[in-house]
Amino acid sequence: MVQHGLEAAYITRPVSIAYLTGFHAEPHERLMALAVRPARATLIVPALEEENAKTNSDEAEVVAWRDGEDPYELVRDALDESPRLGVEKVHLTVQEAEALGARTGARELVDVAPEIRRLRRTKSESEVAALARAAVITDAVCDEVMQGLRAGHSELAVAVSIGAAIAAYGAGPAFETLVQSGPNSAEPHHRPSARVLKKGDLVLLDFGAAFEGYRADTTRMAVVGEPSARQLEIHSLVLKAHDAAVEAVRAGVTTGDVDAAARQVIEAAGLGERFFHRIGHGLGLEAHEDPSLDPGSDTVLEPGMVFTIEPGVYIPLWGGIRIEDDVVVEAAGCRVLTKADRSLRLVAAG
Repeated sequence: MVQHGLEAAYITRPVSIAYLTGFHAEPHERLMALAVRPARATLIVPALEEENAKTNSDEAEVVAWRDGEDPYELVRDALDESPRLGVEKVHLTVQEAEALGARTGARELVDVAPEIRRLRRTKSESEVAALARAAVITDAVCDEVMQGLRAGHSELAVAVSIGAAIAAYGAGPAFETLVQSGPNSAEPHHRPSARVLKKGDLVLLDFGAAFEGYRADTTRMAVVGEPSARQLEIHSLVLKAHDAAVEAVRAGVTTGDVDAAARQVIEAAGLGERFFHRIGHGLGLEAHEDPSLDPGSDTVLEPGMVFTIEPGVYIPLWGGIRIEDDVVVEAAGCRVLTKADRSLRLVAAG
């Protein structure tokens, strides 16, 4: 705020509020905001979240509004007259911006979202510990579910079993679980369907557990029955690309360097066009956050950054193979948080 010459900021993304205050909530259509001024911070919440906010945030004064009341009265009191106001432009609607202008006199809205993303990009020791715990749970669930896979199970049934296993460990799902079998595995984000696992199918499981709001993300592969030579070949190639990317991770290199390390392996095998997404994305309070490891990206890695490594090869009508792990950057390399068996696991065909 000082750097931008701002006397006030109005933060509205629930994940930003959670990061800055420790208070996690999803207000849906109701107004929820963190108003920050040099001498005070005010957390404005719907009345049904008031006790939760007071219990979990000791950084800000909590004020609440009831359904039927005008929450912008509280916003005006918290911000006072603020001709230049810091906001998260990616989240603020036009309607909300107009209401702010009318109630606070804000004539210029300055985007502070990049600064919040910068703060979140490098994790503290406690954040890394939470991410590591989420990874441990995810690994345990992976091993448990892999052992129970059978031909005849539907993708949806497998997805439900993953959710139940995560809950049994006292955690929640980090995102919507993906279970993709046979030709469905060639679509990187195919949602689970009623299709049943059949002999010869590749099976892709992409899921994660969330612990204290921090999210793990892993992908492991299986095959129903004996794998074909082609399945073994592509799996070995993707694992080689995965390992090359992990080996490239260390403080001081760029995100593009990490992507290139994996991409070169797959391109050398003549399958570069079948690897059409970035090598990975940041992890934290969101399953996808900064940094983004795109081809050619120039973000310099710093100790404490946490992200996925997930090369993949996808061949229409044949299937796809992706292997994904979570890593934390360290000065001389990285620590891999997810450790479940990366081999092509065998599933009983009958």
